[in-house]
Amino acid sequence: MNIDLITPRVSKHFLLLIAAMVWTFAGGMLLFRGFTLNKTLPAHWMVELPAGILAGLLFFRMLFSRISTKHVIRIQNLPIEQPCLFSFFNIRSYLMMFSMIMLGVMLRKSGFVSAEYLSLMYITMGIPLLLSSFRFYKTFFNF
Repeated sequence: MNIDLITPRVSKHFLLLIAAMVWTFAGGMLLFRGFTLNKTLPAHWMVELPAGILAGLLFFRMLFSRISTKHVIRIQNLPIEQPCLFSFFNIRSYLMMFSMIMLGVMLRKSGFVSAEYLSLMYITMGIPLLLSSFRFYKTFFNF
């Protein structure tokens, strides 16, 4: 059996949309978890929340903006017109995503980090992921 016959394929154009939706989902999930994990809303939340938002914006500016740009360029330069549905990430990015998910689950389940700080970490990471998704949407609509 030829593996190409069963490989789900999409155009590079729609691969950009799929990437945008995956990044939106990941960022949205982290933001949702961050805002709902800590139910107590301590008095110093008004200091921590802006700090988390600022850190998220810095992460976007210094790291995630470059990462999302690299992924957009990589998708646009794929050698075939209809790549595999899952090629919106390269292997390294899949490994990084898996590691980050496992770290988040382990931290949440272990109780090693309090819900208050964990929620702040989720918000800090959700912001750059969500902002990065906009680069994929922009490229998809301007394709």
